[in-house]
Amino acid sequence: MDPLADPAWKSTVPEARADFEAWRSRREIPGRVQMWDVIDHLNRVLPEESIWCNGAGNYATWLHRFHAYTGWRTQLAPTSGAMGYGVPAAIAAKLARPERAVVCFAGDGCFLMAGNELATAVQYNAAVIFIVVNNGMYGTIRMHQEKHYPGRVSGTELVNPHFAAYARSFGALGEIVEDTAQFGPAFDRCLAANKPALIEVRIDPQAITPNTTLDKIRAAALRK
Repeated sequence: MDPLADPAWKSTVPEARADFEAWRSRREIPGRVQMWDVIDHLNRVLPEESIWCNGAGNYATWLHRFHAYTGWRTQLAPTSGAMGYGVPAAIAAKLARPERAVVCFAGDGCFLMAGNELATAVQYNAAVIFIVVNNGMYGTIRMHQEKHYPGRVSGTELVNPHFAAYARSFGALGEIVEDTAQFGPAFDRCLAANKPALIEVRIDPQAITPNTTLDKIRAAALRK
């Protein structure tokens, strides 16, 4: 069958593309670290064949929204909302494809579900770069608490270790980022280290998604 010369959907493509570009454009969030700029830096410096991994949580929103998929087998992520997936997946990916850069995104709660696997990464010199997005809570669960039970916070606050020091205790490189400008140099040092490395990115707890804050979610729920 010959293709249609002028399919009905063709005229909608420019508008759809414009909507998509607007959706993935830069978003300002509360705090000193802007996650859009973090992802943009990675998009610019990492080779297209790099492997991106993540677990489950709101922190993955920035990765999935602002990183454009670059090709076959360049992303490992859970399909069932499994927290803790990204760390072992990234280590396995680096062991299987040592010639490719592997970056793992994890929330603080997500990382702690498999963070002990840093021992495996160091033992086998799987030079993964772990980016731990630390907001001091189980962010997705907290978001739903505010949506459905505004102000009734229960069991979602975390008392975390010093993630950079934790990484160093295994023999990995450990970095801390508390301002956007610190991320690029920290990431460069991790790439140059040629060993497992962790960057703890400390973000404002209000920065729950690219579009809204916890306070706005709570206020909207209380108006209902």
